[in-house]
Amino acid sequence: MTLASLKARARQVKIDLIALSLAARDPRTPWYAKLIIAGCVAYALSPVDVIPDFIPVIGLVDDLIFIPIALALAVRFIPDEVLADCRATASAIAERKTSRAAAIVIVALWIALAALGIWMVLQ
Repeated sequence: MTLASLKARARQVKIDLIALSLAARDPRTPWYAKLIIAGCVAYALSPVDVIPDFIPVIGLVDDLIFIPIALALAVRFIPDEVLADCRATASAIAERKTSRAAAIVIVALWIALAALGIWMVLQ
């Protein structure tokens, strides 16, 4: 795979994740699709995995297998018109310019919190 195709795939995954996020909030999305999306997000963010992440390589394989399967299953249950609307909105969101000023403020806050934490530990 070329670098350009990897970038295109990463961009499409980003759009699909935003679209699923939007679809989970859409009232036209069936409850079982919302349940699959919520379960996938909960599994991705949960410290409990089928194979713990601290095991080198193998620990991440379950995330690389289960999460895409769950997301693909959720996409199948979302009505086509809802998914099309959500993907269009997600594309518009992904095209927005990011604010460098906001990024600088957020990074500064994290640095300040880290410095405060270090200062508190050393006291």
